[in-house]
Amino acid sequence: MRPMLVILAVLTVSACDRGGGADTADQAVVARTSESELPAWLAPTDGTDPARWLAGREAGHPLPADAGPVRSMRTALNAAAGGFIEDPRMIANRTVQLGQMLAEVGKGERYGALIDGLGRIAARHGRHKRLYGEMCQHYFNTRNRGLNHDAALADLAAHDVQPIDESRSENRRAP
Repeated sequence: MRPMLVILAVLTVSACDRGGGADTADQAVVARTSESELPAWLAPTDGTDPARWLAGREAGHPLPADAGPVRSMRTALNAAAGGFIEDPRMIANRTVQLGQMLAEVGKGERYGALIDGLGRIAARHGRHKRLYGEMCQHYFNTRNRGLNHDAALADLAAHDVQPIDESRSENRRAP
């Protein structure tokens, strides 16, 4: 199981920014959108709609912005964004990483199902946002233990601890 954690860590770091070392300081930043290709990852400067990119990745080809799968993915991303610190672009990138990792171990999942499931767990905490990448890692580890999608989500929900609300009197220390 440890090699999978190493792979997740490498993928997590590599998807954040595809920038290199000192060589990138001299390069111009150019926002990019494409109607005919799907980039491997959405970079911070990428103008591609994350929902359209993610739905296209799942379909295996670019989809029109008004296609049903794109609208469904947009709904899922927008709902999940309220429960996570990451923006929709990073949620989309992390979802593809998780999907690839699951596929490699024979446990493929639809991207929308992953986002919806993890988003429901995060939404239980109201204004206390979660880290999507961290939840993806826990979900993968749980699935890798042999649980199916629903059981893995139930396990995550059961072990997801509510953050301490410092304004509640029983959590405050006496002066």
